[in-house]
Amino acid sequence: MPELSRFFGIVVGIFYREHGRPHFHAVYGEFEAVIDIESGNVISGELPKRALNLVSEWRDSHIGELKEDWELARQQKALKKIPPLE
Repeated sequence: MPELSRFFGIVVGIFYREHGRPHFHAVYGEFEAVIDIESGNVISGELPKRALNLVSEWRDSHIGELKEDWELARQQKALKKIPPLE
């Protein structure tokens, strides 16, 4: 998975050749969730509540960058790193 950001043990990325509504993947240990970029809703999978709250806070701060990276991935172009949550 091409990595966009990493913070507090959470890795966030977008896969190339994905389809459906714009989304990203968040991995924390053995947990993984697919999260809708627009709404922030979990499409599939799960994360512990604390990790999900951190991912939601990060998403809220970087929604424009996530949308841009989604479009880059769909065009098979290099993704841009997004600053971590601090």
